[in-house]
Amino acid sequence: MVTFPNAKINLGLYVTEKRPDGFHNIESCFYPVQWTDILEIIPAQGFAFSSTGIAIPGDPATNLCAKAYHLMQKDHSLPPVHIHLHKTIPIGAGLGGGSADGAFTIKVLNSLFNLGLQTPEMEAYARPLGSDCAFFIRNEPVYCFGKGDQFEDIQVDLSQYFIVLVNPQVHVGTAEAYAGIIPKQPEYAVKETLALPIQNWKYRLSNDFETTVCAKYPVIRDIKNTLYAQGALYASMSGSGSTVYGIFEKEKDVTGIFPPNFMIWQGKLG
Repeated sequence: MVTFPNAKINLGLYVTEKRPDGFHNIESCFYPVQWTDILEIIPAQGFAFSSTGIAIPGDPATNLCAKAYHLMQKDHSLPPVHIHLHKTIPIGAGLGGGSADGAFTIKVLNSLFNLGLQTPEMEAYARPLGSDCAFFIRNEPVYCFGKGDQFEDIQVDLSQYFIVLVNPQVHVGTAEAYAGIIPKQPEYAVKETLALPIQNWKYRLSNDFETTVCAKYPVIRDIKNTLYAQGALYASMSGSGSTVYGIFEKEKDVTGIFPPNFMIWQGKLG
């Protein structure tokens, strides 16, 4: 079975407090975008994980796809499978690509082996894999809070707009991004801001990580400024970086505007 795990962007991202367990509480809106990896899972004689495309650092056994399989295998005695992941979503880019891969593995296994798991049950398997993994089970716009794994419905429809995502191939580690953060409550509530016309977001919706990440990697600020100069209605860094996105009223071709080594995805928002 083949599926296409997609990325997400953050519409606003605020770090509101440090938790007793060492994590942070956040407020944001997660919104899916169609920059995708390719995930194939087939029955096999023994469990195997392989990947192509962008090189994935670390031990393959710790990949979220493999971890998702072993987590579910404990409860459901799954037969062995071969998981192959073709990676195109950049890593350490604030797009949740690895989390999507793990969550989509859960959904494929549920379908492939007729486990009958409902959405809340699949989300319960996804949460231990990473803070934003559970989002990709429903894979629809949500207001998120807590560690980023608690959700409420939100009415945000960007289907009439186009998006350009630009990644300078700078890897920003999560710990590195949090190092400069002082938790605080946002000046403007995410839900209230997102209810306003998109033209107002520039002045009310921000990402707490931008200040420190852009100070260390000025290229990220340069990308954001360039997207605004090209006519973006709203532009922001996603997650803890380093991808920056711009939302445009009409389709935008940025060919030749950014250096050739930058990774770029552009298309219609869902």
